[in-house]
Amino acid sequence: MTANNQVQAAADTAAPSPSPSFSALARQSSNTPLTRVALAFVSQRINLYLRFGNPAHTLQLDRWRRSAVFLPASILCRIRWESNDYGTTRWQLMVMQACTPLDTVQRIPGVQPGARILLHAEGEQKVHDTLARIDAIEALGVATIDVSPAYWRTLGNRLAAGLPLPDYTTERHTAWLAGRALQ
Repeated sequence: MTANNQVQAAADTAAPSPSPSFSALARQSSNTPLTRVALAFVSQRINLYLRFGNPAHTLQLDRWRRSAVFLPASILCRIRWESNDYGTTRWQLMVMQACTPLDTVQRIPGVQPGARILLHAEGEQKVHDTLARIDAIEALGVATIDVSPAYWRTLGNRLAAGLPLPDYTTERHTAWLAGRALQ
């Protein structure tokens, strides 16, 4: 297996795309906007993929491009890696929440109509630090799509300020789920 195939295989296995959930899409009212996230892979140039998220549907646009469709309030993580002839030019990781009709959305390239940014990490070190936190959450047995949005915001703020990064604990997750159940 060549290095290019290994990168593509890693991108394909990082966020498995479930079978289309047409019943979930059918339950949505016609005026509820769905969030479309562009994904792409061009060997040695760009790899735009989902680290986690549960798309309701995935569309294969062509050989290089896909589009993942998310229901409102879904949480997802998209990673962008770009390079040129001289090496890596960009590392970006964004944890975002798909919009609902009442949300104000932020415009993000490749995300239509937009989403709420919970965490934005730019640069190789910050992306790797965030990926380590995501791995630690998964090691706890917690689904990353169920993590508290407040944790992602806190993690993003700590990254931006250069402060120590907080751990996500099972106690914090239990408290988040209990508070969400009361709403």
